Amino acid sequence: MTETTTARRVAIVTGGSRGIGREVALRLAAEGQAVVIAYAGNQADADATVAQITAEGGSALAVRADVADEKAVLALFDAAEQEFGGVDVVVNSAGLMILNTVADFDLDALDRMHRTNIRGTFVVNQQAARRVREGGAVINVSSSQTRIATPTYAAYAASKGAVEAISLILARELRGRDITVNAVAPGPVATDLFLNGKDEATIERFAKMNPLERLGSPEDVAAVVSFLAGPGRWINGQTIFANGGVA
Repeated sequence: MTETTTARRVAIVTGGSRGIGREVALRLAAEGQAVVIAYAGNQADADATVAQITAEGGSALAVRADVADEKAVLALFDAAEQEFGGVDVVVNSAGLMILNTVADFDLDALDRMHRTNIRGTFVVNQQAARRVREGGAVINVSSSQTRIATPTYAAYAASKGAVEAISLILARELRGRDITVNAVAPGPVATDLFLNGKDEATIERFAKMNPLERLGSPEDVAAVVSFLAGPGRWINGQTIFANGGVA
């Protein structure tokens, strides 16, 4: 039987310097995993996250990597293997969110967002498929907007629909490898990515969408990711909607 403990496992967390990714990195490190934090440009936040993990007795490394750049992602996985001996868990939390109506959406912005959200997910998952060890887990971050379908979210939701498709098909392609692949689809979460540009009335409206009548926290989502990264071995090829009960 495959051991399911997270002790001495090694995790790569993209987008790990801020928001949901940061909380995932902190959670996995607290559970005993060595964590490689991939960041796009915010080295100060990435270094601060590493410093917090090491101050609390954990092991962590920050690596700059554009998730859509296959050479950078290759180097990211190389760094994890060289520093910690292998890769067991990959959490792809890196993403962009740009909002506008379909009629008014800037196509250059569309390409930029989809480069990170779709190509980036594909590139990270490609390396994960090649290099995650037996008993490992791949968790991609989607969005409940694939169901909620709020106006102005079409381009973003489309990119996250692709994330879910990649996750399901990769789970099936890894048959016989004892590696699970799932997506986690948060609802509105109180991160800079979500809060930026929204007034108080809009934030309150989103908070009331679920029966718990609050925004999610990064810790709420990190708890779900932690389960999938460790004991949740019988969940595979699924999208878990972590949104407090939004329909």
